[in-house]
Amino acid sequence: MSLFSLPKVTTRRKPVNMAAGLVSPLVLDTSHGSVLYLEDVSVSFDGFKALNRLSLDISEGELRCIIGPNGAGKTTMMDVITGKTRPDNGSVFFGQRIDLLTLNEAEIANAGIGRKFQKPTVFEALTVFENLELAMSSNKSVWASLFHTLSGEQRDHIDEVLALIRLGDLRQRQAGILSHGQKQWLEIGMLLMQEPELLMLDEPIAGMSAKEREQTADLLKRICKNRSMIVIEHDMAFVAQIASKVTVMHQGKILAEGSMEAVQADPKVIDVYLGH
Repeated sequence: MSLFSLPKVTTRRKPVNMAAGLVSPLVLDTSHGSVLYLEDVSVSFDGFKALNRLSLDISEGELRCIIGPNGAGKTTMMDVITGKTRPDNGSVFFGQRIDLLTLNEAEIANAGIGRKFQKPTVFEALTVFENLELAMSSNKSVWASLFHTLSGEQRDHIDEVLALIRLGDLRQRQAGILSHGQKQWLEIGMLLMQEPELLMLDEPIAGMSAKEREQTADLLKRICKNRSMIVIEHDMAFVAQIASKVTVMHQGKILAEGSMEAVQADPKVIDVYLGH
């Protein structure tokens, strides 16, 4: 089965009621059209408001770009979504029912949210294929992951991701000798092996060549056919190429939102961000 025709996964194998010792599936309910919803989220660090009553709604299947000056709260927002930072107040829901503020980082990842940081973090001593194999495994021991027998379905899944990230011909190449752009694609592939419903990328084209940027834009648009995506990026040409909607953050809240053309023409955005 093609990666693009995989059925929508709505049930995640996750313990929900940890206090009672019960194991229940997390069910991602996007029946109202939203895959992620933040409402009135605030975060303060030593009196500094990193997020100031931030509200954000990401639709199912949407590729949303988040832009804004340094210190606008973009990374803090991602930290809240992934459980790294707990907000002072507000609510964060994955779909209609999954309250992310009740889950830890590992539980949020297992629920179907994948995050990629700016600097690629791959296992450089392993091959491209082995990196994807390790990312797929439920047993995160490197030894156990690399010395078990893959099923035909698992091999097919790795082959599909290899084709998607354009590394099929480099499957046996050691990850440490890949180009910077190829390492970025490999890490995206490692996240895709876990079949996230929401993928969050922080400056995915930083350090890439012009050709790699074009290929990354095409990759992200193809990935978004099966999942939602949030991309933090400063390259305006790249944002214009990929985004269905752009959110501009400033001082921990939303300054403007809409199409790239609309936000570029917004006087507030020009004043605090694009004009500098």
